[in-house]
Amino acid sequence: MQLVWRRIRESLEKGRRVALISIIKVDGSAPREVGARMVIERDSGFFGTIGGGRLEYEALAVAEDALSMEKPAAASVRVWPLGPNLGQCCGGSVTTLIETFDSGDLDDIRELVAAEEAGPFFTESRMTEQGRMAREILNRDDAEDADHVESSDRLRLVERFGEVRKTVLLFGAGHVGRAVVLALSQLPFSVRWIDSRADHFPDYVPANVLTVRTDAPEREIDAAPAGAFVLIMTHSHPLDYSIAASALRRSDLGFVGLIGSVTKRARFKTQATQLGLSEQQIARLVCPIGLPDIRDKEPSVIAAGVAAQLLIERERAKRER
Repeated sequence: MQLVWRRIRESLEKGRRVALISIIKVDGSAPREVGARMVIERDSGFFGTIGGGRLEYEALAVAEDALSMEKPAAASVRVWPLGPNLGQCCGGSVTTLIETFDSGDLDDIRELVAAEEAGPFFTESRMTEQGRMAREILNRDDAEDADHVESSDRLRLVERFGEVRKTVLLFGAGHVGRAVVLALSQLPFSVRWIDSRADHFPDYVPANVLTVRTDAPEREIDAAPAGAFVLIMTHSHPLDYSIAASALRRSDLGFVGLIGSVTKRARFKTQATQLGLSEQQIARLVCPIGLPDIRDKEPSVIAAGVAAQLLIERERAKRER
């Protein structure tokens, strides 16, 4: 869940009390992992999920009850056996931390918002004698391999907020490019959307997208972080080939995908060989892009397949680290 503290700050600034449900421990099978969170605004719904089903329903009821009290408890910890008590087939158990916040917490929340907007970060949290969670922002080195620790009288845990987004360089602002941007808008990617034609970008783009107008797209390849994914779908086949060749020369990039057909790939292979690319480098090119069992050429359908393909590649990259 992204920018949880910003969501809490925005609610508090509107004069609304807020509850935060966090999964802090999982034993066995469960619908969500440690770090899944929900923000609940009194009388205004919720944001995020801890997995749905009976667990989420019951946890929401506890949080809403806390918010309805004149002086709600600041924090509470509860263990939820999923099978026996909630009838969920997962069969494991989940421990939740439920906290409430009001306008008196704004200064602390704003500090957390600033850390959150700078990127993923860790906090060390301790439950005070007053039953509140006091958070201290940690240096990344201090948080390596840290996990939550519980004791009978106090709770201490190290939490991770935010998520590392995989960089995607998307070359081309045509119909498919626009559809891909929308498909990636709610996914854990940070998109650099690159085209030489400034007037082809829409007036508004999703929050995880940065538009880049340039006549030298290969420089974007040179500047890309290691592991970045590359999607190529410009208005020009020669430009597509040039960008693809630049990307394939970098062995530290992740997925390199080119929109097109088997024929287009064969033509690129001929040109790439003439340019001195090796068979091993050329073999890394994915063309056509998307899932092979999806044959519909509608831009939105192509984009859905590409988004799924990038998620699969992202999981593979995480396993190989």
